[in-house]
Amino acid sequence: MVQTGFANEFTLFIKKIRLQRTIRSRSYITAASKSATSFRFVASRARTVSTSTEKISRCWQRSLSLHLHTHTRHLPAPLSSFSPTSSFLSLSYPLSEGDILVKRNMATIVTSTRFTDEYQLYEELGKGAFSVVRRCVKKSTGQEYAAKIINTKKLSARDHQKLEREARICRLLKHPNIVRLHDSISEEGFHYLVFDLVTGGELFEDIVAREYYSEADASHCINQILESVSHIHQHDIVHRDLKPENLLLASKMKGAAVKLADFGLAIEVQGDQQAWFGFAGTPGYLSPEVLRKDPYGKPVDIWACGVILYILLVGYPPFWDEDQHKLYQQIKAGAYDFPSPEWDTVTAEAKNLINQMLTINPAKRITADQALKHPWVCQRSTVASMMHRQETVECLRKFNARRKLKGAILTTMLVSRNFSGECLISFRHTSETSRKQEIIKITEQLIEAINNGDFEAYTRICDPGLTSFEPEALGNLVEGMDFHKFYFENLLSKNSKPVHTTILNPHVHLIGEDAACIAYIRLTQYMDSQGRPRSSQSEETRVWHRREAKWLNIHFHCSGAPAAPLQ
Repeated sequence: MVQTGFANEFTLFIKKIRLQRTIRSRSYITAASKSATSFRFVASRARTVSTSTEKISRCWQRSLSLHLHTHTRHLPAPLSSFSPTSSFLSLSYPLSEGDILVKRNMATIVTSTRFTDEYQLYEELGKGAFSVVRRCVKKSTGQEYAAKIINTKKLSARDHQKLEREARICRLLKHPNIVRLHDSISEEGFHYLVFDLVTGGELFEDIVAREYYSEADASHCINQILESVSHIHQHDIVHRDLKPENLLLASKMKGAAVKLADFGLAIEVQGDQQAWFGFAGTPGYLSPEVLRKDPYGKPVDIWACGVILYILLVGYPPFWDEDQHKLYQQIKAGAYDFPSPEWDTVTAEAKNLINQMLTINPAKRITADQALKHPWVCQRSTVASMMHRQETVECLRKFNARRKLKGAILTTMLVSRNFSGECLISFRHTSETSRKQEIIKITEQLIEAINNGDFEAYTRICDPGLTSFEPEALGNLVEGMDFHKFYFENLLSKNSKPVHTTILNPHVHLIGEDAACIAYIRLTQYMDSQGRPRSSQSEETRVWHRREAKWLNIHFHCSGAPAAPLQ
């Protein structure tokens, strides 16, 4: 498979092109080739007049021919397309091994290297809608990385453009507080993005595990976040999805660097340009201008930083409502405050910075560079409080649990949707009714395994990374099987009293072809120690995901009284 260093297509963006008889491409692109094949490039933001694709194609061909080194042969007629409405020109040339491309004095030799020639793949680290992340090792150096493997067979043309944009943006960014892209390789049906391997997990999860956490620690965290935002803004990039899930730690070592990740929604802008780039982001972190559908730009990232800083200081967000419409009304009005008693111990300087970040008017909002110079950030040792914030840690733990619950459900939804948000086609040979019955049946089998104390059967039905939110965990989100194993080994397997469980009012919601959510009331009948019949009930929700034709329980949520005596 032919590639040009990072990708199998060489993409060139030129800010201005003159649509006349010639196009100014000198200093942008030269090419040397031994065969009659070349590359694809794209020019954006073209100032359009009435003109034809053929005329533009001839201009590009003639211009490129002038810059062939050592060869005077003309390039073949390209495959071209041009949209006057979007100012977007695309010309494609086939590419042969051995060709050399030069962009601004940077040579890229065309090779036929495959991903597996360069890297060895290992265990899975995570999974998305049409991608999987696996640990990999570069064979030549032994260096570990994280490979994001995207299945491109199911991507639309628009999704391919988004993928190219993400790779292009990530290649620009080289900063200690940003997860760096090291390689991008495209093959038939798959695209590989090779990133830093970050092993420290989420920043917010690390904070709740600390024995000591102060306002000064929060200052240090936001300082690193602002450093990453400043860097991307200097490169005219807007992230658009700053949130706790995208703030990772480089390693599990104390003091590990905070790393900004996931540039899937990032966009390229022109300086301080404000324009409507579409509605994108996560509800609680959206800025007023995005919600109003006004032109926006770099300030949207600062607003999100303000929300994150607020959470870092007290453990809960400034804007919150289960009703999304009401949440958006709060944000557009900038309706937040600093309630007692939790904010009484926060310094005035910290509140001042939040106020400057959460300014409704984006033109008056503080910039990343200005925020880095704020006394609470750059003079934290003397300005920020060193008092341990135990209440913040406890609130943040609950906040994390709510995030994880929503994230688990959202993940299953994404599994069944492509990047354009179009639902996948359901299995042709399975009716909706029968699939719902299938979910009810597998749920009954799981509960039967619990009643019988059969941990082996339980593990066959549950995903190893099962997340659960239940009364026994005291408000914490539990991940993995160890928590449940304790009950199986110490209570369930030793229980000899008869138990009967009934699922009442089951409601199944199918999410595409491979995911489903079931909500029901679990009524448990049992005999107490005195031999008297008892019953208890709980409201439960389970999220299921089908992998390799097998349903696995990936999330469990129980509310109300525990279904005593068994969980």
